[in-house]
Amino acid sequence: MAFVSFTFYIFLAVVVLAYYLVPCRWRWTTLLVGSLGFYLYLSDGSLAKLGILVGSALICWFLALLQRQTPGLKRLWLGVALAASALPLLLLKEAPFFLSRGGQTLPQWLAAPVGFSFYTLQLIAYTVDVYRAQTDPQKNYFKFLLFVSFFPQIIQGPIPRYNQLAPQLLEGHRFEERTFVRGFLLILWGFFLKLCIADKAAVVVNTVFDQYPTYQGAYVLVAGILYSFQLYADFLSCTSFAQGTAELVGIHLSDNFHRPYLATSVQDFWRRWHISLSSWLKDYIYIPLGGNRKGTLRKFGNLLVTFAVSGIWHGAGYKFLFWGLLHGFYQIAGALLAPVRRTLGRFLQLPSHPLVHRACQRLMTFILVMLAWIIFRADSLSIGLSMIRSLVTVPNLWILTNDALFTLGLVWKEWGILLFCLGVLLAASLWQERGIVIRDKILEAPLVVRWAFYIGTILFVMVFGTYGFGFDAQAFIYGGF
Repeated sequence: MAFVSFTFYIFLAVVVLAYYLVPCRWRWTTLLVGSLGFYLYLSDGSLAKLGILVGSALICWFLALLQRQTPGLKRLWLGVALAASALPLLLLKEAPFFLSRGGQTLPQWLAAPVGFSFYTLQLIAYTVDVYRAQTDPQKNYFKFLLFVSFFPQIIQGPIPRYNQLAPQLLEGHRFEERTFVRGFLLILWGFFLKLCIADKAAVVVNTVFDQYPTYQGAYVLVAGILYSFQLYADFLSCTSFAQGTAELVGIHLSDNFHRPYLATSVQDFWRRWHISLSSWLKDYIYIPLGGNRKGTLRKFGNLLVTFAVSGIWHGAGYKFLFWGLLHGFYQIAGALLAPVRRTLGRFLQLPSHPLVHRACQRLMTFILVMLAWIIFRADSLSIGLSMIRSLVTVPNLWILTNDALFTLGLVWKEWGILLFCLGVLLAASLWQERGIVIRDKILEAPLVVRWAFYIGTILFVMVFGTYGFGFDAQAFIYGGF
C-alpha cells in the first residue's frame, strides 16, 4: 500500500472520517488503530513483524520509565535500551552482505521489517532524550506506541522527535478547511514529483546503471545527473505525501528538505538534505563524540565516524561505507582548502560578483554530490568507481547532440516533459529560497483559479506521469533503507 496506490486513499479516507467523528479526547486512538492496521498491511499480514514493532516500542518505553524511577541505574537502563534497539538493526542491515560473501542468503523470515531503520532511530532518540532529562517519559504505553507507529512517516520518515510530534498526536484536532486543503496540495505535489520526475528519470537511470559497461562516458554523466534528481524527487515526494497526509488531520510533520541542490558547499548540502537524519546524526553521534569542541583533528575524526554511521545506516556493503566517508572527506577537504581557494581566486582574478560566485559554488557542490550518488546507485563500489573513471577515459560527448539519448527508454517527447518538470521543480525551489510559500499563494487566489489549478495539475499528472509495469508506480527508493 504505497502513497500512490488507490487502496491507500480508501484507507486514508476511512481513517480521516473516523478521526473527525470520534470525540476529541479519543481521536488519538483512531490514529493508533489505523497506524497498526496500515503497518500490518504493509508487512503482508505478518504478525511477527508487527510484533517486532510493538515489542521494540514496549522495551524502550519500559526502560525509559525505569530511568526516571531508578535514577541511580539510569545509565544501565539507557545502555540496555540502546543495545536492544541498535544491535538488531545492525544485524539485519549487515548480515545479508556478509552472508552473500559466502554464497548464502538471509532467511526470508529474518528480513528487516518495514520502516525498521526509521523507527529504530526514533526509539534511540527518545531513550537518550529521557536520559538527558530533555523529555518526560510517556506513562501510557499505547500513546507512546502511536508516536512510534504513526502511519504517514513510519515508512520513510521524516524521523520525528518525541517532543515535536507526540503532543500533536495526542491532541484532538478540529477540522480546519485551510489546513486540510494545504495537506491536499502537498499530496498533489507529491504525485507530480513521483510520477512526472522520479519515475520518468528512473527509466534512463536504470538503463545505464543496469547495463554498465555497455553505457559509459557521457552516458554515465547523464545518468548521474538524472539519478541525483530522481532520488531527490522520489524522497521529497514521499516526505510531501507524509506531511500532506498528516495535515489532513491537523498534524504538522517537520520539513525534511530545504532545496539541497541550491547548497553552496557539501556542509550546506547536509543542512538541507534529509534534515531529520542529519540532525539525528549530529545530536546523537557527532556531539556526543565531542563535536568540534576538542580541536581540529578530533573534529575531523568525529566527522568521519558520523558519516561512516550514515553510510552503514543506508545499507550493507563497502559502497555505502565509502559513500558516507566520501562525504566526510569532502567536508574535511573543504575546510583545509578554503584558504587555498581564496588565494587562487585572487590570483586568477576570477569574477567576484556574488551571483556568479554563488552559482559556481552551487555547480561545484552539485558535481561532488553527484559523483557520490553514482557510487551510491551502482551495483558495487568497484563498478561505481569504474563508472566515474569512464567519465574522463571514454570521450563520447557527441551522444548529447545526436539521437543516442533517445535509445535509453524515453522518446524525445518524454525527454521534453521530463525537462519541463525539472524546470518546474527548479522554479519552485528558487521561489521557496526567497521565502515564498507557494501553497499560501495558491490558497489566496480566486476560487476559479484555485480549482483550475487543482484540475489542471491532476490531469497533467494523469496524462504525462510515468508508470511502472502494470500501471503501478515504482517503489519509493528510500523504502529500501
